Amino acid sequence: MATSTPVRHAWRALIGLIAITAVLFGINALGVFVFKQSSWVPELALDLQGGTQIILEAQTADGANPSAEQMQQAVSIIRQRVDASGVAEADVTTEGGRNLVIQLPGDADQETRDRIQASAQLQLRAVLYAGAPANTFVGDDNVETPYPTPDPSLEATPTASPTNGSDTAWITPALQAEFLAYDCANPANDPANAPTDQPLITCDVNTSVKYILGPVELDGSAIDDATNGINSQNGQWTVNLNLDDEGTTIFGEISQRLYGATAPLNQFAFVLDGSVLSAPSMNGLILDGNPSISGSFTQESSKTLADQLKYGALPLSFQTVSSDTISATLGSQQLQIGLIAGLIGLALVAIYSLIVYRALGFVIIASLAVMGVLTYIALCILAWRMGFRLSLAGVAGLIVTIGFTADSFIVYFERIRDELRDGKSITGAVEDGWSRAKRTIYISKSINILAAVVLYILADATVKGFAFTLGLTTAIDILIFILFTHPVMQLLARTRFFGSGHPLSGMDPTALGAVYRGRAEFRAPVESTGGRNARARGEAQRRQTIAERKQAELSAEKGGGKRAAAKEDDD
Repeated sequence: MATSTPVRHAWRALIGLIAITAVLFGINALGVFVFKQSSWVPELALDLQGGTQIILEAQTADGANPSAEQMQQAVSIIRQRVDASGVAEADVTTEGGRNLVIQLPGDADQETRDRIQASAQLQLRAVLYAGAPANTFVGDDNVETPYPTPDPSLEATPTASPTNGSDTAWITPALQAEFLAYDCANPANDPANAPTDQPLITCDVNTSVKYILGPVELDGSAIDDATNGINSQNGQWTVNLNLDDEGTTIFGEISQRLYGATAPLNQFAFVLDGSVLSAPSMNGLILDGNPSISGSFTQESSKTLADQLKYGALPLSFQTVSSDTISATLGSQQLQIGLIAGLIGLALVAIYSLIVYRALGFVIIASLAVMGVLTYIALCILAWRMGFRLSLAGVAGLIVTIGFTADSFIVYFERIRDELRDGKSITGAVEDGWSRAKRTIYISKSINILAAVVLYILADATVKGFAFTLGLTTAIDILIFILFTHPVMQLLARTRFFGSGHPLSGMDPTALGAVYRGRAEFRAPVESTGGRNARARGEAQRRQTIAERKQAELSAEKGGGKRAAAKEDDD
């Protein structure tokens, strides 16, 4: 069986890198040409390309400004809703004490707008009555007339005290007349701020059913989680809920009350922004706090409902003030400045590499080029699969990584040079330098990735882009170091130009001061006082450790003593 030589190992690594690159381009090509959802250009965030701005105003019963804690909680929940819609790098902030400003990069679709704007408190109410939303009302003279005005003399107080949220005693003659007069299409009928301890007249989100609902029995804060999935028994999409302890107890009591009741008294409505999202019937006793909603759902509609239920527990009701398309906050000019800064950084690294490492500098430049290609295609794929958008902070993370990547090459090349100074061959120096340098590089990159992860978890949304690109490029840097830089060095060390230690190769043992065979065991320095040999001797002396320098001085003293004794004998 043939053994794995360094040359074979190098070619296998390079072929593996080519395969990885081809797979990444193939994945993105599928997104571009087959799924029509990807692009060959990374998506830009709000600060670089502009987008959509939605302003929501908090509504309170007394008109006073909400507390700072309520607004911050609302910011957190709205941001979760935005993230659930697949939009990344969105900006959600407070303004003026009662406004939320949501800025979305790009042109937000209508579904995302609706999900964000449906931002009132989530309420769970029992259904008391349901009917079709009639467009006209038939009067006593059998003539179709517009919706009637309820008679103020009708009884508005229940004749009997209702015992629970499903008690039809809530439906007074006045409420019944108001229900008949209620127009689902009339924007003046806004049930978003209705009292929670009173019945509610409203319609579903499609205005196809009109309801009388009982008082609020649970709110969205009782929902710990909501997910969508396929029911294994009937193959239908369902929405699965998980309630907290208090919600489990209350919902268990509600299920016992509703189960077996006649329609529509067996229904329980989920109300968001005053409209009924869903009003499923109670088909069993649910005492474990894990109810599920089934119906004519699709995958998209079930996920939308799950997100609305999961992220609907806002502490306030909000009204949409405006929804506009805005220009870039920093724009293409700042993007150009960031790209120029990156090019300047690359140019400086290239110049430094060529000056210090001569022809080895081209290995650094080639490694950075390969890293740039992989990073670019990775950003395109992440924009398609994760909704990642490159912000100015993300551009800064890419620029900073250039310096971190150059550090890896410097550590590796300096270790190779140290091995050459120890008198090893160039091929041996490349292998031994790799063995010693990779441990240092792995530790350094691990710290960078750890810092990026911590920063991404704890930092504000405006900094997450920096942390993400820093972690991504650091991981790619390690991949390039293993599959490109070291294999290329293994192959170059066996070429005539590098293997012979040409002065322009950056691997000239003599120029590096390799004038000793091993630790504290020196060859006699060349007696020339100038030129290349003198420079090599000076480099060797400069590279000596303290122990080596003392050993050399001791050897020189012994040699001087022997020469003095020999001269006395001659005399």
